[in-house]
Amino acid sequence: MADAFTMLKDIKAAGKKVVGFYCVYAPQELVLAAGALGFSLCATKEEGIPDGEKSLPRNFCPLIKSSYGLAVTDKCPYFLYADLIIGETTCDGKKKMFELMKGFKAVHVMKMPQSYLADSDKAYWLHEVQVLKELLEAELDTQITDEKLQAAIQVLNEERRLMQQLAGYLKNDPVPMTGQDFLKLLWGRNFVTDRAAFAEQIKAVISDIEESVANGEAARPQGAKRILVTGVPTGVGADKVIKIIEDCGAAVVYIENCSGMKQYVTLVDETKPPLTAIAEKYLAIPCSCMSPNPTRMEQLDQLVGEYRVDGVVDITWQGCHTYNVESRVVKEFLKQNGNTPFLQIETDYSQGDVEQITTRVQAFLEMMG
Repeated sequence: MADAFTMLKDIKAAGKKVVGFYCVYAPQELVLAAGALGFSLCATKEEGIPDGEKSLPRNFCPLIKSSYGLAVTDKCPYFLYADLIIGETTCDGKKKMFELMKGFKAVHVMKMPQSYLADSDKAYWLHEVQVLKELLEAELDTQITDEKLQAAIQVLNEERRLMQQLAGYLKNDPVPMTGQDFLKLLWGRNFVTDRAAFAEQIKAVISDIEESVANGEAARPQGAKRILVTGVPTGVGADKVIKIIEDCGAAVVYIENCSGMKQYVTLVDETKPPLTAIAEKYLAIPCSCMSPNPTRMEQLDQLVGEYRVDGVVDITWQGCHTYNVESRVVKEFLKQNGNTPFLQIETDYSQGDVEQITTRVQAFLEMMG
């Protein structure tokens, strides 16, 4: 953490602008085209929760309490050094948290439509993206041209293609890397200062994996039960369920949530006007805040087949109502479409329920035979 503070202090001293965000709905192409560095903000550490609970209800979800606690105490370097925070209305709890944050930080909240299906929803979201563009230009004293946006789209699309390639290796049996290592690679993309260097690092990892596959090396035994993880974001620091699944002998072959592959599966269409294409890509993210949310079911159905999934584990943070309700929808969908075994785990950031979750995961795996 001390390194991040020093790194960001040096970045700001060099005159670079920093923009922070909490959600994959924040259009990162606009930040890049504005010449600023964009960072995902701290939200997956348990240590922020006691300070968050001083201002927020104890029965809020841990992600919101951690976000606020680490921000208000300046324990999150990316928040501390950010010139602007991009928020979004993905849930009522975050909306109210951003109200409080505006008391000590510049925060712009993008207002989400309720669905991604209707043309009116798409037009509304395009307006929100346009508003953000104009705000970034004013706040960061720059101009975001179509040419800059097109260049940013190409850079971030290339990252998405690399992540898709990386995920593709988990289709192998045995898998060449663990789900925990896969999550760390995805997580690293949130804190990149040199995107070209990051792309080269991922290419090097891909080369190593190809060599491992060729040599018959594996991260999990052949025949290990293949688990797809879905649900709430489970970033580094809040990844205990993924660790438990793998400690129980299974292989996590896909992480279908916002800290996993959800943000990488769709590219920005490089043939369309850039702002329109950016708006379309981000609105297509199948978050449970959308009602209805058929794209999530369609993608799960496809992934279960592609990755030969034996079971789906759906993680829900306590107090996260949209994912909690949608878990029932996912369970019924999987039952009716191939009868894929399903397990919902409702938890928080603490380690107090590790034994209980381990017992449930063990029983889930044994049930598969």
